[in-house]
Amino acid sequence: MSSQPDEILPAYEREASRWAEQRNRDLWELPLLEACVAGRPPGLRVLDLGCGSGQPIAEWFVRRGDAVTGVDGAAAMIAELRARVPEVRAVRADMRALDLGETYDIILAFNSFFHLGEASQRSMFPIFAAHAATGSRLLFTTGPAHGEAWGTVGQSEVYHMSLAPDAYRDLLVEHGFKDLWFRPEDPDLNGHSVWLAEFTGA
Repeated sequence: MSSQPDEILPAYEREASRWAEQRNRDLWELPLLEACVAGRPPGLRVLDLGCGSGQPIAEWFVRRGDAVTGVDGAAAMIAELRARVPEVRAVRADMRALDLGETYDIILAFNSFFHLGEASQRSMFPIFAAHAATGSRLLFTTGPAHGEAWGTVGQSEVYHMSLAPDAYRDLLVEHGFKDLWFRPEDPDLNGHSVWLAEFTGA
């Protein structure tokens, strides 16, 4: 039987150490991170949802001089984060119920958001908006089209789900975000499908 969204956190609890050790740290994500900061000086407040071990993404922001809050629902991943990038403020929490009472300049849900089921993905957009200020950038990954898929993390099967691109565009607009671009299965981004949006509050 294929894995389901509620099995994601137990899978990452089991696989945290192996995942953190084997995580690609070549920083192919650099063009995306640079698009998030968009020439702004260091000192930005960054919220990394599903941060994992913090390497290499949260670590890049820390080295740039930004203040990073890393959120992960797996205790074992939070332990990896604290050991590998201790400068990050580590918060163990399920992103689906997050309410930090703070706003951030950059919100990331990179290779984490797409593990959620459809209803949970839709319910994340008010959470993104609640943690955004005017001009905040939101970066998240999805699939290229509506559908479900299954992959593996270590020896554990993991679930992926995507809405249709137009559904994401509607959710962004509904919750005050401007869609800057969507790059589906971009070969320059290791085949990932990535969104960048900006919060206008309108």
